[in-house]
Amino acid sequence: MAKLIIDNVEYDVADGERIDEVCQEAGVPYNCNSGVCGSCQIEVLEGEENLNELQEEEQDLGLGRTRRLSCMCVINKGVVKITY
Repeated sequence: MAKLIIDNVEYDVADGERIDEVCQEAGVPYNCNSGVCGSCQIEVLEGEENLNELQEEEQDLGLGRTRRLSCMCVINKGVVKITY
């Protein structure tokens, strides 16, 4: 079981699961849910190595390992700490 920390609130997420539902429940704004609009942009404070690789949609927006779209992120394992 992985742990996602959003603004100091901890959430358990199964290894290999997308983080979008948890982020949306925590208040991260969403519009398209497909990586086009960029509204769900998050800042990864710790644990970026525990997320999947950058997706093409994120690269197209010029994002990097610490600036991601939560709708594109999968937590592979461990702890990831983010803010938005």
